[in-house]
Amino acid sequence: MTDSPASLSSPPPAPRGVPLSDRVKLVRNVLPPLIVLVVAVVEFGIAQLAHPVREIWAHLLFYGLVGPSVTFFTVEWIAEGTRARERAEQELRLTYAQLSASHGRLQAVQELMRDLTDAPDMGAVVEVAARGAVRATGAARATLTIPGGLSASATREEPERPGTPLYPLRVAIPGGGALALHFDTPPTPETEALAQALAAEVATGVEAARQRTLDLMTLHSVDQSIRAERNMRRLLARVTHNMAERVGAGARAVYLRDQDGLLRLEYSGHAGGESGGGAPAPAFVARVAEAGTPLVASPQEAAEVFPEAKSALGLPMRDEEGLVGVLVLGDARPDAFAEARLPLLALLVGQATLAVRNARAYLYSEELAISDERARIAREIHDGVAQSLAFCALKLDLVARQLHSDPQGAEAEVRAATALLREQIREVRRSIFALRPIDLERYGLLETVRRYVEDFGQQNNLRTTLNVTGDIHLAPGDEAMVFRILQESLNNVAKHARAREVTVTLHGGERVTLRVQDDGAGFDPEQISGRVSSAGGLGLMQMRERVESRGGRYRILSSPGHGTLVEAEVPQA
Repeated sequence: MTDSPASLSSPPPAPRGVPLSDRVKLVRNVLPPLIVLVVAVVEFGIAQLAHPVREIWAHLLFYGLVGPSVTFFTVEWIAEGTRARERAEQELRLTYAQLSASHGRLQAVQELMRDLTDAPDMGAVVEVAARGAVRATGAARATLTIPGGLSASATREEPERPGTPLYPLRVAIPGGGALALHFDTPPTPETEALAQALAAEVATGVEAARQRTLDLMTLHSVDQSIRAERNMRRLLARVTHNMAERVGAGARAVYLRDQDGLLRLEYSGHAGGESGGGAPAPAFVARVAEAGTPLVASPQEAAEVFPEAKSALGLPMRDEEGLVGVLVLGDARPDAFAEARLPLLALLVGQATLAVRNARAYLYSEELAISDERARIAREIHDGVAQSLAFCALKLDLVARQLHSDPQGAEAEVRAATALLREQIREVRRSIFALRPIDLERYGLLETVRRYVEDFGQQNNLRTTLNVTGDIHLAPGDEAMVFRILQESLNNVAKHARAREVTVTLHGGERVTLRVQDDGAGFDPEQISGRVSSAGGLGLMQMRERVESRGGRYRILSSPGHGTLVEAEVPQA
């Protein structure tokens, strides 16, 4: 007998690492022919015994013991593979659950990063961070505090069960502050690592919000400078100061193109003080103007612009018409502008360019206004005072001829000439009073109006009343316009109304309202809407256009014999 029963106790061994399906297939293909072969060999061996009793015992021994043993070990072998597969499936399910939890946490962290980026202010950043920490870590409660007194808390949607103990975890926020978390179960090292990562993201979000706030404050300061200042030197000083302060620069300068297209120094500010003077642009400034893009200067170029500087950044100032100038920031630190925030600086330079253009337009309009004023004064002197004085000269010539022949007639002519001269003296004084410079920036609108109304009454022998109510907050340009309309209106009262009393009312509400009302002769606005006054060359139509261009309303109510009411409304700042 070549094969013993022991050789049939287990199926043929399969290579390690063979999948269970391949092992079952192997058993299916190998075991049946092997059994047939073994049975044939055993039967042949039993037939050789030639003894009935021995043959019976041999059959019982083989089929009663060896067959069940082979079946048992085969099934056990398959069952072991099945158990191994079940263990692998369980491990796979556990790994999948862990991956799903990690994916959920990663998604929560990504949502937190997005929400932190979208948060409009620091308060929103703190609230978003607290809610995101609860979602990402699964904590029952989260409390976030940052420097400055800001804090926020958040809880998960499921209410806490009373009496359930919570396990705290506190992590520090880089840059200041802390994130306090409370869990239903003790936090694992993985949870602590996640909390540390969240704290780093919160610190990044807080810093980004702080930078956005500083950017908005800088833009607001620059915008206020544009609105409040018309003097070119002071305007550039304010605008460049805000920019230099934002990026930590120690010096700044602005070179503007003159009428000949040459770049000349308009303003320079550094630790040694401020200066200007029209010096020609150094080579670095010319290089920035030619490139049309921001450039970083070499140490030698920086020293040509600012004596103490080791680094400089040049920013071209351009508008739709081309190059306006070049703004340069400098500092004594090497590579001070290596990480400069160019998008913000480009926006600020755009604001500065707009400010320069507005200031130049304002100066040009002032020159035009001065030219128009000179022409108007010359015209009024020629048409009014000069003709009246010439008429007086003729009367005095007539008096000289009548002095001996008609003394009474000569005396009457002298009285008439004297009255005419006195009237012209009053007219000249009214013009001088109307043209007198008023310092709005020094005294403010309300004090300037009070002084002007009081002086107007004394100069023109009128009873004046000033009523001021409400809060008045106007932009500097609107203040100048309102005061100019007051000047025009009062001057028209002095020249044409023949009034005894005038009342000025200034009221601040949703809008600022100026009213000038007199008890004089009145007039028909339809007939003289284009009349030009002597206070500044503005007729009624021009005053209306100026008010309406700033979003206001202007109207005149008057009729012959019933006085005049001038009313102007402008929006609050």
